Amino acid sequence: QVMLVESGGGLVQAGGSLRLSCVASGRTFTQDNMGWFRQAPGKEREFVATIEWKDSSTTYTNSVKGRFTISRDNVKNTLYLQMNSLKPEDTAIYYCASAFLMPITTRVDYWGQGTQVTVSS
Repeated sequence: QVMLVESGGGLVQAGGSLRLSCVASGRTFTQDNMGWFRQAPGKEREFVATIEWKDSSTTYTNSVKGRFTISRDNVKNTLYLQMNSLKPEDTAIYYCASAFLMPITTRVDYWGQGTQVTVSS
């Protein structure tokens, strides 16, 4: 059974940092593009960042560029999102996602259950 399990969310003050983790299990994910989405209350789920399987190149949504860093450890089957200089508008449920060979902005094969990030002003 394939599972993505996020952790690391919590409550932090504006300007603070959090590191999200997503552990993938059930098979290897070395050929999966992986990334993060988020959904704020009353809003649609939006793309945050992705890292490609073949060369670890990264892409970010404009609002997090320079503040968030996505990375992956294929030995540990784990995806990370380092979030610095957090703002109240970053408050959302953050979801891990994977797609075999395809960009996650095109298709998501697996979703995690989500982890809540709350940034207070």
